[in-house]
Amino acid sequence: MNHQHDHSYKLLFSEPRVVRDLLTGFVKEEWIDRLDLESLEKVSSTFVTDDLRDREGDVIWRVRFGDDWVYVYLLIEFQSTVDPFMALRIMTYVGLLYQELVKQKKLTSNNKLPPVLPIVLYNGERRWNAALNVSSLVQSVPGGLEHYRPDLPYLLLDEGAIVASEQWSIETQNVVSAIFRLEHHRNLQDAIDLIGLLVHWLQAPEQTRLRRHFALWVRRILLPSWVPENEGAEWQPLNDLNEVHNMLSERAKQWPDRWKQEGIEAGRQEGIEAGRQEGIEAGRQEGRRETARNMLERTSMDDQTIADLAELDVEQIRQLRDELQSRP
Repeated sequence: MNHQHDHSYKLLFSEPRVVRDLLTGFVKEEWIDRLDLESLEKVSSTFVTDDLRDREGDVIWRVRFGDDWVYVYLLIEFQSTVDPFMALRIMTYVGLLYQELVKQKKLTSNNKLPPVLPIVLYNGERRWNAALNVSSLVQSVPGGLEHYRPDLPYLLLDEGAIVASEQWSIETQNVVSAIFRLEHHRNLQDAIDLIGLLVHWLQAPEQTRLRRHFALWVRRILLPSWVPENEGAEWQPLNDLNEVHNMLSERAKQWPDRWKQEGIEAGRQEGIEAGRQEGIEAGRQEGRRETARNMLERTSMDDQTIADLAELDVEQIRQLRDELQSRP
């Protein structure tokens, strides 16, 4: 899975349906029920600091809470390692947001700063273990000085941990749950099924743009790990999620046999060139290993499935996976 920051992912969280499902499905607090979710409105996410550095990578929304607004600052974190000073970054970004709101005179009816909900959306493989409040980063000093420590928590959504613990229910039709599960899918068929659910949930005409954003995200982030390199260009014209799902469902039936055949042919060729029975057998074995390497690199199949297709022991598959992961 490619965890680099990708514009297509940001586009998903620039859609009201996705932000609504994020708030209602993952912010387990009473005040969420008092929001007017029909009023969700995306606002500018560029706030300039004194040294003219822009902050453009995150998504900011606002939503009505009675007569005032609540701001949702969504920081999408694509790094593969946990940032121990994320709480400090959050404090800085929220401060920039408040500065901009003061500059634009967008205060509450009581002339106060509006509430801000900072959310860190993290999709790394390691579980998040950094401080969730900037106060935890500041050394405590006895005698009263600790009273002046900044105190600003953020809401962490660790996708991997959520997927591992969440009770998945398709009846909720929560598209954010589907996004998290696609990012951490178990195998290719699991991903195809999830994409099929999204096609069904988003079939209304008013969801056309969101379907296109999903199609772009699947093409740019998920497909490279599945699709053979020489087929990549065929997917580029597909702009609707239904088209992507149909083509993926059809092609996925062919790929395992193709990878297996390529591995067998490679093994036969090596055996023929060796000209000896031992070489032929070694070639066949290498062919099976090449088949397994192809599947490990291009799919998200589990070890047992790959072992069955490549006609190897599951322990050999685990060794191959370790070798691939240890490559520089």
